[in-house]
Amino acid sequence: MGTLRARHTTAVTQHSVADAVIVAAGSSRRMGGGDKLGMTIGGRPILQCTTEALAAAPEVDRIIVVTAAERVEELRASPWLREQAATVVPGGRRRQDSVAEGVRAATAPIVLVHDGARPLVSRGLVTRVVDGIERHGAAIPALPVVDALKRAEGGIITASAERVGLYRAQTPQGARRELLLAAAEAHAHGEADIPDEADLLERAGVPVASVPGDPDNVKVTLPVDLRLARRRAGEAGTARVTLGIDRHPFGSEDGLHLGGLLVEGAPRLHGHSAGDAVLHALCDALLAASGGGDLGPLFPSGERHTRGIDSRELVAEVMHHFASSSQRLTSVDVTILGARPRLGAQRLDEMGGVIAELVGLDRARVSVKAATGNLSGDEGAGRVISATCLVSVESV
Repeated sequence: MGTLRARHTTAVTQHSVADAVIVAAGSSRRMGGGDKLGMTIGGRPILQCTTEALAAAPEVDRIIVVTAAERVEELRASPWLREQAATVVPGGRRRQDSVAEGVRAATAPIVLVHDGARPLVSRGLVTRVVDGIERHGAAIPALPVVDALKRAEGGIITASAERVGLYRAQTPQGARRELLLAAAEAHAHGEADIPDEADLLERAGVPVASVPGDPDNVKVTLPVDLRLARRRAGEAGTARVTLGIDRHPFGSEDGLHLGGLLVEGAPRLHGHSAGDAVLHALCDALLAASGGGDLGPLFPSGERHTRGIDSRELVAEVMHHFASSSQRLTSVDVTILGARPRLGAQRLDEMGGVIAELVGLDRARVSVKAATGNLSGDEGAGRVISATCLVSVESV
């Protein structure tokens, strides 16, 4: 950033003078699958955290979210975006195309552009950037490079690089609207991929001032960044336990499906699918842990293709949803209640092995036990089997 000026200022602005454009049109390729902006910090999607943090800054008048065209209607329907009276517009193929769309939608004299994946942006940082823009026309937050820099070829260090005068750029970056709009439109259809707004402005000949960045202003790009953001938000290592319960009466057909096993000589449980009360309770507990509701909406009982489905397939689908929740499963504890059939230690151990394989846990972290005596109600009368499942999870 050859024109970056290391000029640090103090906060003076306390009135709404800026529109904030949040760029949220990326592909999340480096997160290893899934939409990173939908991953959660403190139970809220990253994009919601980012939006609410910017909206809390007194200098920000309006939020504009730029997203992929196919997600525009979905985000417009989000309660937390409606609460912020945010504008949602479709973005373009590259960052500068999306920025151009966002700046066109802005009306305030100053426009800030912020990464949707920086959820920990502070009010103080926004104030410093806006103050820098008011003083110099354009500004970005930046942190000095403190690590030693090396050049390497083929895995071999070839030289050391001088770090004096080098900065790590953050967002929000911004400028007076007319400057940023002219710079964005000039490169909206060019060939080069321009990484940030400072680069856009520099190419247009606009000097860009720097203000002190914030080490907590983490950009969530890799899984390790998400863990770091959660720690800095005070969420790291949060553990909790969720409960799933299922109950089915015996039917007239033979062949009991329970815990992923076929128990011959016992009647099948009545249900739309295979009626495996243990695996259904497991599914409900996993969905509760990941904020996914219950099993019904995923596999409606009226759907023909789910009739008689192997309950292990249900668990596989639920685990797919669970994998995108940024939770880590640590243990499963199942209790089966029913006067019949009598389930011996070997059969219960086999069930534990099946469950461990289905959810990807070590066998030692799965417990399956049964109570057949001293039961009341339909369970004691042998008309029903109930199952409860406790799953322990922690944020990662």
